[in-house]
Amino acid sequence: MSSKLIAIVAGVGPGTGASVARKFAQTYPVVLLARKPENYEGLAQEINQSGGKALGISTDVADSKSVKNAVQKIKEEFGNDVGAAAAIFNASGGFLRTPFLELPEDVFTTSLKVSANGGFNFAQAALPLLLKGVEQKSKYPPSLIFTGATASVKSNAQMASFATGKWALRALSQSLAREFGPKGVHVSHAIIDGVIDIPRTKEWLKDLGPEAKLSADAIANDYWWLHTQPVTNFTWEIDLRPAIEKW
Repeated sequence: MSSKLIAIVAGVGPGTGASVARKFAQTYPVVLLARKPENYEGLAQEINQSGGKALGISTDVADSKSVKNAVQKIKEEFGNDVGAAAAIFNASGGFLRTPFLELPEDVFTTSLKVSANGGFNFAQAALPLLLKGVEQKSKYPPSLIFTGATASVKSNAQMASFATGKWALRALSQSLAREFGPKGVHVSHAIIDGVIDIPRTKEWLKDLGPEAKLSADAIANDYWWLHTQPVTNFTWEIDLRPAIEKW
């Protein structure tokens, strides 16, 4: 395990966030960010008991002060010269189908704040640490990975709030990829096109069999693949879906 560089995962929950944290914890100390402690406490305990190192911090990515507070706690734990090997933004404003004329303004605003403002806050906090990772000669190019969705590129009816936030996050990631790629930071955007197999979706698509859902662990493996790409072969965007998903 690398003791000089850390990985940060924002939006830790029972699905992709947890799987990504477990994957990256095999190599780096991991920082787990989520609004609710119950979303990271069990996972942090699991990683720490299995020989890794995990630090959980209650963080609202939509609140810049909360994100800055998280960075301060990271530096208190790992030192002011801490660098990041990877930072993964997995937070989401919520998946909600609502007829547009019935869509409350606060629901729309919340989705935008979490995906767009949250992505902005997280990136501004993580990129200085990732650039330090470049200076500290990380084995793999320091990586900033954003989790997108079908709605990142296809805004279906009754999905105005979710899609607007996800489109904004994709635009942000593309701009950052073009600015920070030449500086050695690999910025990627992953379109997760389909239902992820987690406890909450256990009964979804049940008649189609297990192959109808995305594996969270497989997504984590793909994120690790992105992280390990050399500077000669950066991928900005990938899209992942089950073989039987209609697209």
